[in-house]
Amino acid sequence: MARSAGRFRTMTLATVYPLYLAKVEKKGRTRDELDAVIRWLSGFDDVEVGRHIADGSTFEEFFAAARLNDHASLITGMICGVRVETIEDPIVQRVRYLDKLVDELAKGRPLAKVLRA
Repeated sequence: MARSAGRFRTMTLATVYPLYLAKVEKKGRTRDELDAVIRWLSGFDDVEVGRHIADGSTFEEFFAAARLNDHASLITGMICGVRVETIEDPIVQRVRYLDKLVDELAKGRPLAKVLRA
């Protein structure tokens, strides 16, 4: 897991964001919904998210500055064969939280449920 943890730390949001967007748009969801998911998890507003993308922030930098949503611990389930709630490395867990939310959005789950509202 140590090698993959390093990979998660150095990946940039700017690299992954277009992949997330393509995934959700392919399933009929919108950029606004994706952005709502990112804002909900990170506590950032649109300007802050845009700055992190433009600056090439790594996930480690992005989540170090984030104000993680108090309800993030409600994100449970499997992503890539691993239960997100059991991931010990905080950066990896937060990236996988984001992956899980994007997956739920792409699968058609109502936004209010994705955001644990």
